[in-house]
Amino acid sequence: MIERTLTIIKPDSVEKKNVGAIIAHLESEGFEILAARMTRLSEAQARAFYEVHKERPFYNDLVAYMTSGPVWPMCLQREDAIGYLRKVMGATNPAEAEPGTIRALYGESIERNAIHGSDSPENAAGEIAFFFPTADLA
Repeated sequence: MIERTLTIIKPDSVEKKNVGAIIAHLESEGFEILAARMTRLSEAQARAFYEVHKERPFYNDLVAYMTSGPVWPMCLQREDAIGYLRKVMGATNPAEAEPGTIRALYGESIERNAIHGSDSPENAAGEIAFFFPTADLA
């Protein structure tokens, strides 16, 4: 089944100039990019986007990190986009990620792990809408 998902190339990847390599990696895995843009999240936007984690001890650090530099949110499409993106990204901790995954290749640590991906159809729909009005999608 064709699905849409959201990914965000995180500030550490932008800073290290890995955006192009990550996009090429995603395209080589069969993802179609329906929308993409570079932006810088405000603190309010980052808090809203990661609200699901607000009770967790890492929430404030996550907000600070995601506002520390530009990010590249993208709406992606392919068969089984949500599950397959999570496989292509690799484990949250790059040290535990399978070789060849985005996090193994470009992530530094569990906090600076290169890329975000939606984890469910419901979250994908909400996350895509957060960054891209329907009119912006190809």
